[in-house]
Amino acid sequence: MHVDHLVFAAGPEGLNAEVERLGGLLGAKFKDGGFHPRFGTRNHILPLSDQRYLEVVEVLDHPAADKALYGQAVRARSELGGGWLGWVISVDDLSPYEARLERKAVPGSRHFPDGRLLEWEQIGIKGLMADPQLPYFLKWLSDDTLKPIMLGGDIRLTEIEFSGSKPRVEEWLGQGVGDSFDGVTMNFHSRNGHPGLDAVVFDVPGKGEVRI
Repeated sequence: MHVDHLVFAAGPEGLNAEVERLGGLLGAKFKDGGFHPRFGTRNHILPLSDQRYLEVVEVLDHPAADKALYGQAVRARSELGGGWLGWVISVDDLSPYEARLERKAVPGSRHFPDGRLLEWEQIGIKGLMADPQLPYFLKWLSDDTLKPIMLGGDIRLTEIEFSGSKPRVEEWLGQGVGDSFDGVTMNFHSRNGHPGLDAVVFDVPGKGEVRI
């Protein structure tokens, strides 16, 4: 299991304003990721170190957004003012999760601005919508030349702060988390009473620790 990327839903000012704000905090420039035709969303991404990335996403006025669970999840978070939507685990085989959740993974794709197509399969959005501390799972289908995790960056993800229950997350993952998972510190608390991803800490060259 690999902590693949983090998803941040744009607030009422929209995607461009959100990436400008987050880019200013992190001292970095996001890349235009393109359009998700199956989900009715679009994103910008920031490559991180350790084969991870940060995704900022917004829902579009598009029929797919009303039908796809992912589009619904993004819209719901944005309507609350935006913020952290969730975290994503990449795996080599989704079949154990399909068996456990008793449903099939759904295909996902993203058209780059230059027309190239990135493809994957994912499962677990229903779980994230019901309990936002839970990650969803994906399997990359495209080759390494298209994967955003392979772009590389200098900013390192160091810690994720959750409101929720570590045992619940471990049950969902099917394995223990400990104090860190895949090199990322996992900090659980129950201060606000609503499960979810509360904050993320990055190690930024020239700035040190940045908490968002």
